[in-house]
Amino acid sequence: MKGRFLDAVIAAGREHRSVALATELKNGQQLLLDGNRAEGDLALDDAAVAAMREAVRADRVFVEVFSPPRRCFVVGAVHIAQPLVQMLSLADYQPIVIDPRQSFATEARFPGLELSTEWPDEALERLKPDHRSAVVTLTHDPKLDDPALAVALRSECFYIGALGSKRTHAARCQRLTEMGFTEAELTRIHGPIGLAIGAVSPAEIAVSILGQMTQILRRGEKAEAA
Repeated sequence: MKGRFLDAVIAAGREHRSVALATELKNGQQLLLDGNRAEGDLALDDAAVAAMREAVRADRVFVEVFSPPRRCFVVGAVHIAQPLVQMLSLADYQPIVIDPRQSFATEARFPGLELSTEWPDEALERLKPDHRSAVVTLTHDPKLDDPALAVALRSECFYIGALGSKRTHAARCQRLTEMGFTEAELTRIHGPIGLAIGAVSPAEIAVSILGQMTQILRRGEKAEAA
C-alpha cells in the first residue's frame, strides 16, 4: 500500500470513517475512495466505482475495505449487559458501557472495557454514533434511556434497541413523540429488544439482542419485517 494511502486509512480509522482501496494486481496502480473523493492512478469506470461504494456501505470485501471497528453503545450497566458485552467482543464489536450510576459501571463488573459514567445523552453526543454503530438501552429508566434514544435517532447508527415490554415501549414512544420524533423515525427502535426466541436468562436475552443486531446489519430492516 502506498504511503499516502496508508496515512489516509489510518486517519479515517481515527475518525470512524470507512474507506475503500482498489488495486490493479498487474501493475500496482491504486484508487482510494474516501467519501465522495477518489484519489489515485487507477482508472475505473462508473460501475466499478459504484461497486466500491457499495462495498463500503455493506462492509463486504469486493475491494479492500478499511473500516473502524463496529461499536455498540450499551446504556445501562445491568445484569444483561455483562454477557452481552462478552458476546459483542467475540463478534468483533467494540462495546462501550454507559451508566452514570457509578456503583453499576465498575471495572470489577466490566473488566477491560471502556466505561462512561456520563449521562447517556452526553456520552453519545461526545462519542458520535455512526453508520457502524449500534445503541442498546437496558436501564428501564426513562431519565436514562429516553435521552440516549433521542441522540441515537438523530444519528446514522444501523441499530437501535430498547429493553422493555410492549406496554413499556408504547409509553416510551409516546414520550419520544412528545419530544418531536415522528412515527416513521420511531420505527427504527426495536422494542421489545431482540429476536423472539423465548429468551429468559440474561445470557439468552443477550443472544437475542446480538442476533437481531446481526440480522439488521447483514440483511437490513426490510428483511426483518418480512
